[in-house]
Amino acid sequence: MTDKTAAPPRADIDPKLLEALVCPMSRTPLRYDRKAQELISERAGLAYPIRDGVPIMLPDEARQLDP
Repeated sequence: MTDKTAAPPRADIDPKLLEALVCPMSRTPLRYDRKAQELISERAGLAYPIRDGVPIMLPDEARQLDP
């Protein structure tokens, strides 16, 4: 019997993709947070979500980081 309520496994982001992506606001590199499934822009203070393995690089979709 399988548990259908279990969260799907989290995939790592492709390192080559991470190298190519930059924050659209600050134009600086991003840090990958595997646990939160987010790309972090330290300079802009934003966390961009990754949904179904796809980085959502829209500032309106980003979460403001705590100071």
